[in-house]
Amino acid sequence: MQNIIIQGINWDAKSSFQKGPAKAPKQIRKALYSDSMNLYSELGTSIEHQTIVDAGDYAITDYFDIESITKNNLLKNLPKILTLGGDHSVTFPIIKAFHGFYPKLDILHIDAHADLYHAYDGDPYSHACPFARIMENGFAVKLVQVGIRTLNPHQAEQAKKFNVELHEMRNLDINSISKFENPVYISLDMDGFDPAFAPGVSHHEPGGLTSRQVIDLIHSIDTKIVGADIVEYNPDRDFQDMTAYLAAKMMKELLGKMLQP
Repeated sequence: MQNIIIQGINWDAKSSFQKGPAKAPKQIRKALYSDSMNLYSELGTSIEHQTIVDAGDYAITDYFDIESITKNNLLKNLPKILTLGGDHSVTFPIIKAFHGFYPKLDILHIDAHADLYHAYDGDPYSHACPFARIMENGFAVKLVQVGIRTLNPHQAEQAKKFNVELHEMRNLDINSISKFENPVYISLDMDGFDPAFAPGVSHHEPGGLTSRQVIDLIHSIDTKIVGADIVEYNPDRDFQDMTAYLAAKMMKELLGKMLQP
């Protein structure tokens, strides 16, 4: 069984609206290891497992260091990696690192936003742009986006250009999501959830996914999950740590799936 490395990326310099996600990794861990939770996923597996190694948090000063940090962790017997972000810009350098080890990779992206801008506020590496960079570089064979509810004409055009499989909230049918054929990377933006479940995000977008829908979606994947990230949790916006505990719950369920061969 492959090892699973947990890495925290303290980075939110490319957030377009509010800073705060750089503080998230510490708060997610605090919720996970609090007395109110146990460490078993719904799949019946404990994440207190000999193959799971927590590498701690990385204080990032240069955006492009995220790629080298991830690559160095991947070099340790080609593990699976779960990243705690951080704003969503972290996903591009992480996937760039993954590409050298997993040249055929499928991505499941759960989010209110498509994050397909060619550039946002003049920055091609904004947290609104990671999937444009990923797809234009050929770092994913397939990109499936679920929960989208802010699609504008530019991003719709980008989605068509990159042949993105879009599942918008306005007509969502989870059962219509196509099967994955390659190793899978899951990118979970906490604002993919409805704000009723996750108030601790910078961009409140009503009409989103329930926690149950996201858990069931993750459990339904029947190919190997080699990586994942949980991003855009903003502790400064949270209410009674609701979003921290939801992120910790998702961390357990993702690790439970990643423990499967």
